[in-house]
Amino acid sequence: MSDSSPSPAVPPGPVPVLAVVGRPNVGKSTLVNRFLGRREAVVEDVPGVTRDRVSYDANWNGRAFTVVDTGGWDPDARGLAERIAGQAEIAASLADAVLFVVDATVGITDADEAVVRILRRSGKPVVLAANKVDDLRTETEAHALWNLGLGEPFPVSALHGRGSGDLLDAVLAALPDTPPERLGEVGGPRRVAIVGKPNVGKSSLLNKLAGAERVVVDEVAGTTVDPVDELIELGGRTWRFIDTAGIRKRVKEASGHEYYASLRTSTAIDRAEVAVLVLDADQSISEQDVRILQTVREAGRALVVAFNKWDLVDEERRHYLEREVERELVQVQWAPRINVTARTGWHVDRLVPALDKALEGWETRITTGALNAFLGRLVAEHPHPVRGGKQPKIMFGTQSSVAPPTFILFTSGKLDAGYLRFLERRLREDFGFVGTPIVLQQRPRERRKR
Repeated sequence: MSDSSPSPAVPPGPVPVLAVVGRPNVGKSTLVNRFLGRREAVVEDVPGVTRDRVSYDANWNGRAFTVVDTGGWDPDARGLAERIAGQAEIAASLADAVLFVVDATVGITDADEAVVRILRRSGKPVVLAANKVDDLRTETEAHALWNLGLGEPFPVSALHGRGSGDLLDAVLAALPDTPPERLGEVGGPRRVAIVGKPNVGKSSLLNKLAGAERVVVDEVAGTTVDPVDELIELGGRTWRFIDTAGIRKRVKEASGHEYYASLRTSTAIDRAEVAVLVLDADQSISEQDVRILQTVREAGRALVVAFNKWDLVDEERRHYLEREVERELVQVQWAPRINVTARTGWHVDRLVPALDKALEGWETRITTGALNAFLGRLVAEHPHPVRGGKQPKIMFGTQSSVAPPTFILFTSGKLDAGYLRFLERRLREDFGFVGTPIVLQQRPRERRKR
């Protein structure tokens, strides 16, 4: 970064940061998607869909930078809207430059002028985007935005892409110099997705871990919509936490931005190495909770189950919860479980050891010799039941990969699903595999083609 880089509040690293701010529903997220060249930020024609500040990696003309999309910024907001505005103000204070988006079809509002005053006080370079300029008439009207005193307004249509190249050139001119390419870290921080149904306390947990009001938290279910990445120092190491929108009942039943948010959550699980499923300990384990578990298992990710709001659990609830765990979480008995209260931080320090244990199991590899010695003993003690006059046998096994541990079994015939579950249980008893699903693939001899 050049000597012109601003205050030490800027996040470390060579890649400059651009905060995109403006009133609700002026097209900030659509413009961010235009910059990225893909539909990444959740967009819907309803004010307030974006609520947290969400970071994305962008590249233009070979230069890398980070775009921070923010919720609509109204300095006079109250309640949830006030906290959303607070996130936008924080984003602007941490950025190297600010892209201020105004709706050219509406013109200058009192809220826009109030935002300009705050931006001037910040001392950051500001690029003014006149959005929704879809024709020559609107482009003429956009010239009135000179009156904001921020310099030349760049007419752009986020929806159709008109003028976006000129705007990006102006953005790069405002940002500090950066190396032409961002060199990727080898390995990088471990990636953790925080998942769960709406309003179980995922954002509160992330805020407690980060030690700051990083994510908008409100009693209204479904406050988080976009996945939010946050680098957090825990246990002397850096972790990348991905806070996600609560998964709704079913993706196909969700509408509008909820539908896209559900897809983002699935994407977040795919991007992660380990998922923390947050459950409300004071509420019964629901079908939704079980469905999220299935999503994590099917994605082959390591898993930790965190029972939040433990301060609300009395003796009677504890008794029923134990029965629910035995019944509803039977398929993930291997997952480490922790009890926490995100609001106060009680036992939140137990998360890192649980994550370490799950990731260790996820990356466990056993030698072919040890595996086949285990299979030989198992088959001798507990042979496969005879089915239709045939008794399939395991002739040889090998672990083909880790993350998750995947085994290929060469057999004389197809093994029953029940025998495979028994085999998985015994693998866990002998070798651990805590916190990870196990994939068992079989290659029956009779089906193998020469």
